[in-house]
Amino acid sequence: MSDVHSEKLVLFDGNALLHRAYHAFPQTLRTSQGELTNAVYGFTSTLLTVFRKLQPTHTIVAFDEKAPTFRHKQFKGYKASRPKMDEELAGQIKRTKEVVSVLNIPQFGIEGYEADDVLGTLSYQAEQNGFEAITIVTGDRDALQLISAKTSVYFPSRGRIPEKTFDQEIFEKEYGFKPKQLIDYKALVGDSSDEIPGVKGIGPKAATQLITKYGSMETIYQHLSEISGSLKDKLEIDRDIAKLSKELATIIINVPITFDKAKSRLTDYNREEAEELFLQLEFRSLLKRLPGDSWEEMVQDTMGGEAAPKKTKKKTADNQMGLF
Repeated sequence: MSDVHSEKLVLFDGNALLHRAYHAFPQTLRTSQGELTNAVYGFTSTLLTVFRKLQPTHTIVAFDEKAPTFRHKQFKGYKASRPKMDEELAGQIKRTKEVVSVLNIPQFGIEGYEADDVLGTLSYQAEQNGFEAITIVTGDRDALQLISAKTSVYFPSRGRIPEKTFDQEIFEKEYGFKPKQLIDYKALVGDSSDEIPGVKGIGPKAATQLITKYGSMETIYQHLSEISGSLKDKLEIDRDIAKLSKELATIIINVPITFDKAKSRLTDYNREEAEELFLQLEFRSLLKRLPGDSWEEMVQDTMGGEAAPKKTKKKTADNQMGLF
C-alpha cells in the first residue's frame, strides 16, 4: 500500500487561472486558422509548470458553472456590477476543459456553487481521507481562508511577480490573524471585487485590531459594550450587514460531491491524444513539457518508486510565449 504521508494533492481553480491567463497573454495568440488560444495556452502552461514544480500524486480541476450561485440568490448585490465575461474568454472554456480531459484529470463544476466551494469541499474531504499535503493553485486570495496545517495555497508567477505559497505561518505573518479569520475580516471590511458590503466606515486597520482582540465577528458583537465611540456606532448600525457579509465571504465545505482518491490519482493518460490536441491548438512549444506515455514516472518518483494503480480513462503555435 502507498504511504499517504508521501501523497500530494493539488487542486486547481480553473476559472481563476484561466482568467489570469486571458489577461496576461495578448489576443494575437491564435492558431493559423484564427482560433483565439491565449487563455488556453496560459492555463495549460501553468498546469504543466505546477506539475513539474509541485510533483503531485493526485490532482483535480474545479470550474465555475454559468448558473447563479446560492450567494447571488441570498444577496442580489453580490458581484452585481462585475462585467460579463468577455466572449473571447468564454469561448476558450470548452477548449481548456478538453486539455484537462485529455490529460485524464478529474474536473468538477457544480451548479449553484462557485469553484471556491468545490475546492474547499475537496480539500476538507481529502484531509479527512488522510492527506497531509494539499495545495490549492489559484489567483484568488479568497482561497486563503482554506489554509490549514495540511492545506496551503499557491499563487503561480505572473509577469515580474514571483510565485508564492501561503501556509499558516506565512499567512499570519502577512495578515496578523489566522486564515479562518479572513472571513471575519471580510465581514467587517467587505470585499469590493465581490461586492460584499461589510460594515460601512471600518477599514483594514480597525478590522485587524478587532479580530486580533476578540477573535471573530460574533465575539466582537458579544463584547460590543466594551467598544466605544464611532466604531461602536458603525458596528451597531451594520450588525445585520456584517452577518450577511460573513456568510457571503465564507467558502463552504459541504458541496454535494465526493472526493475519490483513486480517480484523482495523476496517472495513465494517452500521450498520443494529448499531442494531437496540442498540435491542433498549435501548442508545439508545450509538447516537450508533456510527460512520457503517462504520469507514471513522475508519480513513482514522488512515491519513492512505488507504482501507482491504474485508473479508468475518462472520456470527454510556435509563436506562443512562455509561462506568465
